[in-house]
Amino acid sequence: MTEHRYTVNVEWLGNRGTGTSSYRDYSRAGVIRAAGKVELPSSADRTFHGDRDRWNPEELLLAALAECHMLSYLHVAVTHGVVVTGYEDAATGTMVQEGQGGHFTSATLHPEVTLADPAQVELANSLHGEASGYCFIAQSVNFPVLHEPRAQ
Repeated sequence: MTEHRYTVNVEWLGNRGTGTSSYRDYSRAGVIRAAGKVELPSSADRTFHGDRDRWNPEELLLAALAECHMLSYLHVAVTHGVVVTGYEDAATGTMVQEGQGGHFTSATLHPEVTLADPAQVELANSLHGEASGYCFIAQSVNFPVLHEPRAQ
C-alpha cells in the first residue's frame, strides 16, 4: 500500500470588525490555497448566507467526484483501447439538511464522452463502472455516486 498526503490551507476572510458576535455579523468568505496553485475563493452556499460568486463546500465535493471520475475514466479508456476525443460532465448532487447539519444522499455524474470510433459506444459506456472503482474520491464517500453516461 502506498500512502499519499495532501495539504491545503483554508483561510476565513469574513471578519467585518466584530468577528462572530452574531450569526449575521460575519461573512462566510474564505480562500482555499495549495502551494503553486491558483487560489479558490470560497464561501457557504447562498442558502447559508454565503456568497454565490464563490465556490462552496458542496460544489467542491461534487467537482472532486466529477474530476476524479473523469481522470479514472480516461485511464480506463486507454487500457481498453477506447480513444476519447472529448469529455464533459454536468454532475448533480442531492443534500438533505437535518437541523443544523446535513449530508449528501447521492451524486449523479452525467458524462458525455466523444469517441474517435463511434462503433465503441457500448464499450465506452460500460467503462464507467470500472472507472468508478478506481476513483479515490468516490470510494471515500458514504453515499452512492451514480452514472448516467452518454457516449457518441
